[in-house]
Amino acid sequence: MSPRLNLLAPEVRGNPYPHYAELRRTTPVCQVDPGGFWAVTRYDDVTTVLKNPQLFSSEGMRRATCPPWLEDAPFAYAMIVQDPPSHGRLRALVNRAFSAPVLNRLEPWVRRRAETLVARLPTGQTVDFIESFSRPLAASVISELLGLDTSLLPRLPRWADDLTSTSSVGPGDTQRMDEIRATVREARGYVSEVLAHRRRAPGDDMVSELLAARVDGEALTDAELVSFLLMLLIAGMETTIHLLNHAARLLMEHPEVLTRVRAEPSLMPRLVEEVLRYEPPVHGIMRVSTQETELSGVRLPAGAWVLVLLGSANRDEGRFPEADRFDIDRQGTHNLPFGHGVHFCLGAPVARLEARLGLEVLLARFGRIAPRGPVTWNHSLSVRGPRVLPVELFSR
Repeated sequence: MSPRLNLLAPEVRGNPYPHYAELRRTTPVCQVDPGGFWAVTRYDDVTTVLKNPQLFSSEGMRRATCPPWLEDAPFAYAMIVQDPPSHGRLRALVNRAFSAPVLNRLEPWVRRRAETLVARLPTGQTVDFIESFSRPLAASVISELLGLDTSLLPRLPRWADDLTSTSSVGPGDTQRMDEIRATVREARGYVSEVLAHRRRAPGDDMVSELLAARVDGEALTDAELVSFLLMLLIAGMETTIHLLNHAARLLMEHPEVLTRVRAEPSLMPRLVEEVLRYEPPVHGIMRVSTQETELSGVRLPAGAWVLVLLGSANRDEGRFPEADRFDIDRQGTHNLPFGHGVHFCLGAPVARLEARLGLEVLLARFGRIAPRGPVTWNHSLSVRGPRVLPVELFSR
């Protein structure tokens, strides 16, 4: 018997796509490490799981984000851990916070913030792209959207790292458990203070809108508000950071694409969509089977932990011709970077907006981006991206 693939092994983490391709060819539904999850790798199977919450429950996300050792789990009442009909109620209440008027109001602010950050980037010097551009842009935008104090920004990287890595903490790693518990207390305390302040003095921000939201006279509970805001603050920020990071990496690998998009800024949406397909920030989504069922000829028992691999589905050669080729002219892709079905990510328009505007401003100033050192990767089954991305920027 061949050993299980370990998705967090360094050689897999650095480039998981050949491993995903082998799974699609030979064992499209199989158990992987860590944890013995049943990995689902083909596009059609992935969409089957995601559009059938009655068979594949979001309880899987609850188990992944709310382990037993984390008694005060931050995402316990978030939409990602809810099934219909409770999920529908929460989505209806928060949906208006991502409306077109909100995005229109946000767009000029995002562009100005990107311009400020790009103006500070040095030419011909090595910088960490994440610390210098992608993280401050994503963090400041989410803070603006929620109306948060900018003093929060330095704490967000640690919060994001801790709150997105709960599923990869080993059973005996008590030090890491204590660190994450402390972060949860700090983050919960901060968000609770923000909610209390907005109740006293509502503003023109998403927190105030969520506090005022009603569907059939019903409002979000305090627990639901805290979970949703922490999810948006952390998960929303992380996915946008890594979308920008992956875009920078791919533009370094494909300088001809950078030159072309710089000359034709109208191609930017195509670039963003192909980055989302080729290198999606979200690689894994957890589900739990509610009854015995079958996928690709494999019988899954009731209660099986299922890991839906979006990163594999987006490279499925059965769905995307020449799937391993980066092609911004690709048409009709129907890629899955933000999930599928009732849990399709509400923040997808915000992420696309930030990436488009951030890259437009970046390429308006810089005509070349060069790698300057090794990339180190984060340690998460859900979100894949670099921790450090050393680059050098050139005006021509």
